[in-house]
Amino acid sequence: MHIELNRGSSKSLPQQISDTLGQRITSGLLQPGIRLPSVRGLASSLKVSQVTVSKAYEELESHGHIICSQGKGCFVARRPLTPVEAGSAWQDGYDDFLPRAQLWRNFDYSAVQYPFHLAAIHSELLPLQYIGATMSSLVTGQPELMASYGNFQGDAELREVMCRHLQSRGVEVPSSDVMITSGSQQGIDLVARTFVGPGDTVYLEAPSYTGAIDVFAGRGAEMIFIPIDSEGMRLDVLTRLCDKRPPKLIYTNPTFQNPSGVTMSMTRRQRLLELARSYRCLIVEDDPFSDLYFHKPPPPPIKSMDKEGHVVYMKSFSKVIAPGCRIACVAAGGNILSRLIAAKSASDLGSPLLNQRAVLPFITRRYDAYTRQLRTALRGRMETAVKLLKRYAPPGVTCNVPEGGLNLWLQLPGAEGIGKLHARAEQAGISFLPGDVCYSGEVPSRHIRLCYSQMKEADMEKGLRLFLQLLTEHLRTDQLT
Repeated sequence: MHIELNRGSSKSLPQQISDTLGQRITSGLLQPGIRLPSVRGLASSLKVSQVTVSKAYEELESHGHIICSQGKGCFVARRPLTPVEAGSAWQDGYDDFLPRAQLWRNFDYSAVQYPFHLAAIHSELLPLQYIGATMSSLVTGQPELMASYGNFQGDAELREVMCRHLQSRGVEVPSSDVMITSGSQQGIDLVARTFVGPGDTVYLEAPSYTGAIDVFAGRGAEMIFIPIDSEGMRLDVLTRLCDKRPPKLIYTNPTFQNPSGVTMSMTRRQRLLELARSYRCLIVEDDPFSDLYFHKPPPPPIKSMDKEGHVVYMKSFSKVIAPGCRIACVAAGGNILSRLIAAKSASDLGSPLLNQRAVLPFITRRYDAYTRQLRTALRGRMETAVKLLKRYAPPGVTCNVPEGGLNLWLQLPGAEGIGKLHARAEQAGISFLPGDVCYSGEVPSRHIRLCYSQMKEADMEKGLRLFLQLLTEHLRTDQLT
């Protein structure tokens, strides 16, 4: 079993082993019933002492992730194997290099009636008919598009449109500095695979976007999480830590942050860019939600102030207009972008040309008017959800009212029992995102994320009432026990 250990890390070796195995277990990569390597075997493969592995296993057992039996070994929380699972048991010992995979679990709720887990917009609010009609006409009128590889950097006309869109928001870049990706998730992955290696220091907000954590963990990065407050990432904490561990990269989602909904102030955006200059590092600015404000526009992107190429800016259109089309743009300067294009060419030979041409007319002619209407609809859903929380949420449950975006970030009285709450909610046909997956896993989170835009408003209201009733019962039971 491969585990990337950083012997220069401030985190102990037992903790690194425990964290990696714990994240594999919670994300389903190590399934119930699987036997873990022996203490001696894992110690030998990792070139550490048996005491180190024993401490890691003790930590996992204390959290209920594994069960250890004298003479038999240590197993992930066990259940009987089906014949199919038993027949493929040889795969359990086949090494992989995935330290965690929480993101894929976020989509695995097809059976629930009230899906609050996924930060997405309900199909009735999306311009799917317009984009679908465009795609249909392209398929019949220009079928050769399906026989063509797209340019590695992206369709030239779409890049021009993206360039004008960014310029209207203060980001002055030529189209030669823009690349089209299959969603911002691919952009994050390309940056990580190009510039981050084992042991490199990556700073993120705490909490942070699950998909980014998965990507940087997969590169073996030393991830350090910086707490946030009402103005975003705590730059005083970041600066103090950077003096001890200079950053290779800083990842931030500064506008209506996922999952917390917090927006970074203009002052902190300026200071963060200054810090990147002083340490000669990259900032990855992930911006899927800035067009979804409810009252006034948020501060301009950090990229708008970047004159030296420290910011790799990612603007997703997938989430806002058509998630299935997987369209985002990445803006970066100099040979940073050149290297990202090279990495993308090895990744997918170019994003699908048909998808790029399908969204092009809508972004060109209708995007701004559409987002104005969308903001109104999302604000109504948010206000309905907040009213329900104020009326039905049990004592001790708090939530800041977001100024934009798709999510509510709830804080519960304690972290204990959120796993049980999650299981009870699923049984009732309700899903939510546990806060633990938005951190690296060292400390249990007291938070959960609820998305108010994934359902029709009536369904959202009914589902949220049911969930708050379930939450009240859960907390009452927890207090009695």
